[in-house]
Amino acid sequence: MRFEMNPFSLHKHNHTFVKCALCFVLMGLAVRLWFSDSIRFSSAVDSVETPPEGKTESLAPEEQKTESLEDSLPIQNPVSVDFPGNDNQTSQKDSAKCDIFTGDWIPDPSGPVYTNESCHVIENHQNCMRNGRPDSGYLYWRWNPRDCELPRFNPERFLDLMRNKSWAFIGDSISRNHVQSLLCILSQVEEAVEVYHDEEYRSKRWHFPSHNFTLSVIWTPFLIEADIFEDINGVSSSDVMLHLDKLDKNWTEQYKSFDYVVIAGGKWFLKTAIYYVNDTVMGCHYCPGRNLTELGFEFAYRKALQMILNFVTGSDHKGFVFLRTTTPDHFENGEWFSGGTCKRMVPFKEGEIDMRDIDRIMRDIELEEFEKVVADAGTERGVILKLLDTTHLSLLRPDGHPGPYRQFHPFAEDKNATVQNDCLHWCLPGPIDSWNDLVMEMLVNG
Repeated sequence: MRFEMNPFSLHKHNHTFVKCALCFVLMGLAVRLWFSDSIRFSSAVDSVETPPEGKTESLAPEEQKTESLEDSLPIQNPVSVDFPGNDNQTSQKDSAKCDIFTGDWIPDPSGPVYTNESCHVIENHQNCMRNGRPDSGYLYWRWNPRDCELPRFNPERFLDLMRNKSWAFIGDSISRNHVQSLLCILSQVEEAVEVYHDEEYRSKRWHFPSHNFTLSVIWTPFLIEADIFEDINGVSSSDVMLHLDKLDKNWTEQYKSFDYVVIAGGKWFLKTAIYYVNDTVMGCHYCPGRNLTELGFEFAYRKALQMILNFVTGSDHKGFVFLRTTTPDHFENGEWFSGGTCKRMVPFKEGEIDMRDIDRIMRDIELEEFEKVVADAGTERGVILKLLDTTHLSLLRPDGHPGPYRQFHPFAEDKNATVQNDCLHWCLPGPIDSWNDLVMEMLVNG
């Protein structure tokens, strides 16, 4: 190769050399930048494709989309129907949820929010402290759902929510027991004024003037039409005549006047009864000596619940309805009429007691019919239907009943006196107060 050495030729070659050097530098810088970005991109890809040890792999696109929606949108609770263990729940600290009907009774040093002296609506049969019950440990327990905390009933907030509203407890004497518990808790804020009672003082109505809130209890032990031949002490002169095709007008004719209703029954269906349909005898429950078909209490209770739930969901009244499940008793060594007692002084722990067959059958019927009416009819007319499942938590409290202290100082004259025990109703204050904690939670957050 031959080089020319004249000045013009040297200048030209120098200029070319500078251009080449500059291009080389720029190309090197570009390569370096590209290589650096590639490293960063590769690292980012690797961090997605290779999860750290102990982590789960990425979801498929469809799963990612579902998870994203659930994480970004607020959880919406149904406004119509609740099933046990489903939406009757309260929030945990981590925003998860739990079943408020599954849990344990735990010690509560604070005790009840009222006493038998501060509340003046407690019936004598449930006023255990006044009647001389010597122990008080049963007062210092509270229901605690297994995976979350259940707030205490807030009487101020409840009455504010119930301003210009009406509420009814419809059922037997357990419903009356329940309404008295609620009245006692609300008395911390405002004393109710009794404005009505029936001749036997079984059905009553109270008014809270400052909130224009009306609270009622309607005594209808079968919830369906029944001819009962029984005195105030439970002594029968004839068998019950139960009409399986007719609801009790005592509550159905008032139903539309209530904004909130708690409906419950059960125990009375265990009584001997003659069953009627279209005013014609079709069978009975426990009627030996009669030439009638034994249909059993299960048949009658199921028919009654079907009518009740169909009436509620078929009504054009947009009410808020709780169906409370059956209440187990704790008679031991006999029944109420045969010397049964309840002497236990602390709650059962999980696994220490099994539900009796009768209570299990009743609760199963309640759950089945509740779920069936929800599936078949739903709440298309706007009624809100909730299941208040108090059976299990009540089963664990054999210590909360009046026992012999349904009477005033039953052993004052004879420490060995034979006394009829009450192992079905609840002392006030007592475990039944926790039912209102559940009601409040379902009302506010359900």
